[in-house]
Amino acid sequence: MTASLAEQNKQIVRCLYEDCFNTGNLDLVQVLIAGDFVSNRGEHGQAEFADNISSLRKAFPDVQFRIEDLFGEGDRIAVRWTFHATHGGPFAGVAATHKAVVQNGTVIYQLSNGKISHAWVQVDRLGLMQQIGAVSAPASAKS
Repeated sequence: MTASLAEQNKQIVRCLYEDCFNTGNLDLVQVLIAGDFVSNRGEHGQAEFADNISSLRKAFPDVQFRIEDLFGEGDRIAVRWTFHATHGGPFAGVAATHKAVVQNGTVIYQLSNGKISHAWVQVDRLGLMQQIGAVSAPASAKS
């Protein structure tokens, strides 16, 4: 029995996290990402997608994404993830702090012809910036 389109697309998204983001294998970008890829964050194409991964791994060399939820229908796949990492390189103008960080995010991907063509990304960037000391936590959040 052949896997449904949604099941095939889930495998592609899972591969993106487990075999590309978590390992830094940028060769997979050409396999997984469409040449005309676009995201709501302004990325266009495979090269910009690869640059984003490379920048993330320079700032957080040991980054590991854990997929919390992965579901979808047809050409749309949603993923909720958590990453754990150490701030080991410059990020958003902040030198390495060597602090352990955790970030959560959700992404909706659209796939076409077996490749990711669009992404709508929402991440807790403020929480990450607070963890590396780039932004102060509100007084009510401090212990």
